Amino acid sequence: MVDETLSALLTSVRACTVCAEQLPLEPRPIVQAAASATILIIGQAPGTAVHGSGIPLDDPSGDRLREWTGLDRAEFYDPGQVALMPMGFCYPGKIAGGGDAPPRTECAPLWHAALRAQLSAVRLTLLVGQYAQAAYAAGAKGTLTERVRAIANGPAEQIALPHPNWRSTGWMRRNPWFEADVLPVLRARVASARSHSPV
Repeated sequence: MVDETLSALLTSVRACTVCAEQLPLEPRPIVQAAASATILIIGQAPGTAVHGSGIPLDDPSGDRLREWTGLDRAEFYDPGQVALMPMGFCYPGKIAGGGDAPPRTECAPLWHAALRAQLSAVRLTLLVGQYAQAAYAAGAKGTLTERVRAIANGPAEQIALPHPNWRSTGWMRRNPWFEADVLPVLRARVASARSHSPV
C-alpha cells in the first residue's frame, strides 16, 4: 500500500507543470524515491545536463557528491537505498552572472511534505547546499561553512554539505578540515544507514 501510494505520488510530481510559464525549458521534474530508501539527499535543482538526461545528479556535481559519500553509481541510483529530492524539481534557468538560478520556490511547499511522509525508512538526510539547509537544517544558523563544520555537534541523522559544484574545489582548498574531518564521518554515517537497507 505504501509503495502504491508513493508510486502515485511520484507520477504526480513528474507530471507537474505548475511553473511551466516561468521555466526556460519545458517542465521535467526529476526525483528518485522508494519507500525502503534509508538515505535522503535534498539538493538544489537540476542543471541542463540533468534536465537533458532525466537522471538526478548525472553531472560532475553528482560525481563529486558520490565520491564524498563513498557511494558508487549503482548504489546511488538504487531508489531502494537512496532517495533524491531537490528543492526545485525542474531546471530553473540562469541568472545574470551566468550561474544557475535558485530553485523554484513552488516545488518544496507543494511536494516535499507528501514525499517525506512516504519515506519512513530514512535514517540519514544529506542537506546539500544553502537552499536545503535553509529549509531543513535544525536552527540553521551561521554560514554554510559553519554548518558543515558543526557535523560532530549536529544530529546524527542529518548532515549539511556544501554544493558539490566546481566552486567547491576552491572552498575545499580553503577548508582542508572538510576532507580530513567531515568526509570520514559522512562516509561512516552513509555506510551505517545503508546497513539498514534491504539490499
